[in-house]
Amino acid sequence: MFDVGFSELLIIGAVALVVIGPERLPRVARTAGHMLGRMRRYVDEVKAEIDREAALDELKKLRGEVMDSARELERDMRAGARQMERRFRLDAEPVDARPENAPAEDDATAARP
Repeated sequence: MFDVGFSELLIIGAVALVVIGPERLPRVARTAGHMLGRMRRYVDEVKAEIDREAALDELKKLRGEVMDSARELERDMRAGARQMERRFRLDAEPVDARPENAPAEDDATAARP
């Protein structure tokens, strides 16, 4: 963020000593340190909140994709189950219920060479 070297800190300290005075300088330095710490914690909290929101958005997006995949899988499974049920019903029909021109199984196998 700021690139402050040792020489800059010495200049700031000397100016603060002259302007504020030696008796109030420790209290001002302590207050400035506390405020700097609060500011850093606040910035860290904001960063963490932004990261949590980004992760939450990503999880919501992933949840939507998983739900879509689950719905598609369910739809495919139901379609397959209906198709199998239709096949079983056709295979389970009694011979008498078949149309007259449909060959019986014995006739169909006998007609093959």
